[in-house]
Amino acid sequence: MSVLVYVENAEGKFKKSTFEVVSYAKAVSGLLNTDLTAISIGDVSQDELSALGKYGASKVLNVTSDKLKTFVIQAYASVISEAAKNEGSDVLILANSFSGKGLAPRLAVKLQAGLADSAVELPTIENNSFSVKKTAFSGKAFAHVELNSKNKIVALNPNSYPLTENLADAKIEDFKPEIKESDLRITVTDVIRATDKIALPDAELVVSAGRGLKGPENWSMVEELAEALGAATACSKPVSDAGWRPHEEHVGQTGIAVSPNLYIAIGISGAIQHLAGVSSSKTIVVINKDPEAPFFKVADYGIVGDAFEVVPKLTEAVKAYKSHS
Repeated sequence: MSVLVYVENAEGKFKKSTFEVVSYAKAVSGLLNTDLTAISIGDVSQDELSALGKYGASKVLNVTSDKLKTFVIQAYASVISEAAKNEGSDVLILANSFSGKGLAPRLAVKLQAGLADSAVELPTIENNSFSVKKTAFSGKAFAHVELNSKNKIVALNPNSYPLTENLADAKIEDFKPEIKESDLRITVTDVIRATDKIALPDAELVVSAGRGLKGPENWSMVEELAEALGAATACSKPVSDAGWRPHEEHVGQTGIAVSPNLYIAIGISGAIQHLAGVSSSKTIVVINKDPEAPFFKVADYGIVGDAFEVVPKLTEAVKAYKSHS
């Protein structure tokens, strides 16, 4: 078996989740006793491409085209599938990111491959079969998916696999695929990215708040706590719908799904739609003055109290701890 990994970039830079998926793909290629090839689409510098070798990619296919400067899902799927066929790769790995969730099923059709999305662990491999552990029911449970097809696709959840250095001398090759006009019928005119220093899908720490903050004018205390922790900020759907915070900060079933090491929910009741997008978090801390708030049922730690009293004290404690550490 040969392994190909799609490496996603944001404005020419690779994110933490990209290096996670390369680390994961290298581990899979090790289990199969084969080399790892990466494919990058877009305007990415040679130095950035070479950095993939740090995590185990021995070859990088570099695709540059004016038609592919922005993410066009059908065109990207065609390019990646063509690369997989040219390389003889029967295992394809990518991140279960916003774009990855759209690419994976399209690639499965093009390559006639079995698909395991939302993967959280390395597969168990026996003969030609993969058993992949993945999240299910919006993160409320785990499932083990058996991939028995010749071609296999695994989409890895962010923050599910550690960055693992496995130095290789990445050989960079230009790859010039056929780009069909029929794949370019949808044109991306603008991409709006979150203004956080840390992107939500990649964040290991997230501070989120809801309607309990009463208005956008009170959000500074959330931002101050996030800054003290080095965390990204997020919000519930009613908050983004009301225009208190930008929609790209909305986490939940209809927003961004996150799986950080720590998720702090401030003044969020914990509706099932919100829980569906955050339940993969390793540790959940809830701050709410309502002791009956549903969020407390899934929280690892809970504080029953007024956020306007609790959050400033928590921020002070974090700053004090960091100043003495």
